[in-house]
Amino acid sequence: MTSDKVYVPPIKTQGIKTKLVPFIKDHIFLSETNTWVEPFMGSGVVGFNIAPSNAIFADTNPHIIAFYNQIKEGGITAHLVRSFLEEEGYILSKRDDAYYYEVRDRFNREHDPLDFLFLNRACFNGMIRFNRNSEFNVPYGHKPQRFSKAYITKIVNQVAHVEGLLKCNNWSFICQPFEQTIQLANEASFIYCDPPYIGRHVDYYDSWNVEEEQALCEALIASNARFMLSTWDHNSYRENEYIERIWYFCHKITHEHFYYVGAKEENRNSVIEALLTNYAVSENQDVFPCQNRQLSLFCPDGIGFCGQK
Repeated sequence: MTSDKVYVPPIKTQGIKTKLVPFIKDHIFLSETNTWVEPFMGSGVVGFNIAPSNAIFADTNPHIIAFYNQIKEGGITAHLVRSFLEEEGYILSKRDDAYYYEVRDRFNREHDPLDFLFLNRACFNGMIRFNRNSEFNVPYGHKPQRFSKAYITKIVNQVAHVEGLLKCNNWSFICQPFEQTIQLANEASFIYCDPPYIGRHVDYYDSWNVEEEQALCEALIASNARFMLSTWDHNSYRENEYIERIWYFCHKITHEHFYYVGAKEENRNSVIEALLTNYAVSENQDVFPCQNRQLSLFCPDGIGFCGQK
């Protein structure tokens, strides 16, 4: 954590934390001996900017994990990315949407990580979305000149930065559910979680529910590790009720943020972000009191923790 520069990763995701990285970095307690554990890798922008010596990055999206494992193993290099995007970008400039959908069909058959990168950068709004048959189904972004020389160089530099990080550090990329990833952590770990935001009605997040949010909380408590959770606190219309229902024992610090998630205009509003931790961060942060509350992993009423409705 020596640089103030924020490095953007080559794979874009919705809700990417690029602009929040400085805020998050300021409140992370990580030593050289700690293992960074990130069960919801997504773009990886937070972990890549923390640049820990030891890290486990995990996600349930196999294509994100395959892309970074290919870089780690040398199957994808900055040089190869430049050649690939120059060739594919030229064809896109000539054939426009017909070629985009051709590459999309090819990816859904062959799952080539380079095709995944191409689609991620040529699709609408940088979305990552799959149908029930696990097929990438994001439409074309309608930018036939998308892969300009400058834009390709930008992506190549992003890949080169990841290559450098992987040469200097001991990182693993694993495709698995968050429960299995958290089980790999112990007292010497630091867990950073950026799960889908509960209660935010966006296509990308619709699969996340209260049961999963509570299961995440229980898994983090059982790990005995320090953890930090990124979530939303409130916006102009409502508050995140689950912070007090499920995460009431955590320390909380907030920060106003504005970013785009999805194509719907109503999802492009200012939101107050929250970091929830099981350790004290600063004297100025909000703390949820634990008075008269028994922290338990087992709750007979099935809603929240014991005593929480």
